[in-house]
Amino acid sequence: MSRPELHARPEWRFTRNVYFPVAALVDDQWWVLRLNSFPDHALWTLFIDGVVRFDIDDTPPSWGRPLDRSAPLLEPETAEAVLAPVREFVAYGSEVGRACDDPFCCG
Repeated sequence: MSRPELHARPEWRFTRNVYFPVAALVDDQWWVLRLNSFPDHALWTLFIDGVVRFDIDDTPPSWGRPLDRSAPLLEPETAEAVLAPVREFVAYGSEVGRACDDPFCCG
């Protein structure tokens, strides 16, 4: 499967959300990373404009360090709008209708 996103250079911004901590505007599309319960699940899930793209454990070098404390904050109103399409997908797998219900990793 081709993953052109792995070659992009997103400029991550903090969202103030514990489950979806960072987002980036890339080619007029909002990328959002969900932080999953690692190692039970992949570390990250990438959503683009609210649609799941793929899971990933190690971000590619071109992505920098998504949780770098020097990243700026999104404006609260922007963060709210960007996270609105994914807000219901907190549990791993919920975006594909198979939400993890294990109390140790997702409960």
